[in-house]
Amino acid sequence: MDKKTEKKVFDKLELMIKLLSMSLANSLGPEATMTERARILKIAGLDNATIAEVLNTTRQSISVLTANIRRRKSR
Repeated sequence: MDKKTEKKVFDKLELMIKLLSMSLANSLGPEATMTERARILKIAGLDNATIAEVLNTTRQSISVLTANIRRRKSR
């Protein structure tokens, strides 16, 4: 496979991951908080940049939210 085709496949896979992530986050319902949505997406294995893009916020916000989740878990 040439580089151009690899890039197209990679881009399509990234798009599919984002769409599935949005679907997962929205399936929690309108009452779900940003923290709950971020936690579910983090458990699903997404990185902070992707979670931020899916939830329409900044990477720094997600970093703080996921750090708080880790802190609560270790207590």
